[in-house]
Amino acid sequence: MPVSPVLALVGFVGLCLLVGAAGGSLTARSIHLWYQTLHAPPGTPPTWVFAPVWTALYVMIGVAGWRVWRRLGAGKPLLLWGWQLAANALWAPAFFGLHSPALAMGTMVALLFLVALTSRAFRRVDRIAFALMLPYGLWCLYAAYLNAGFLVLNRA
Repeated sequence: MPVSPVLALVGFVGLCLLVGAAGGSLTARSIHLWYQTLHAPPGTPPTWVFAPVWTALYVMIGVAGWRVWRRLGAGKPLLLWGWQLAANALWAPAFFGLHSPALAMGTMVALLFLVALTSRAFRRVDRIAFALMLPYGLWCLYAAYLNAGFLVLNRA
């Protein structure tokens, strides 16, 4: 029995939002204790900015994956999409769960690489899916800057 496109869209977006919610729960536990003790790099936004930005990005990532799935089905581009989402899911536990900006930075480097590969693969299949991944890639670059700043400014 074929999967309904609407149900698949809900699944793609829902999976991304679930990754965000899991990371958000780790973040919420550390944000008022550990994170507030860190020296922040210039350009660090207020903490309230992250939840709405990530929510919008997760919706766009889900829609992008769904669009590629609709055109191509399961294939290498969706495999890359899954890997980048897995790397994304590992960042918050590394940074906020383990309180390790160094481990989080390594995760972020892998995430940036996977987002670039996924975006490139999506561009070949669906230009709109590619465009939906661009804000995510840019935000990850900004997040990498912040992560590196926290790493450098808070060496123990």
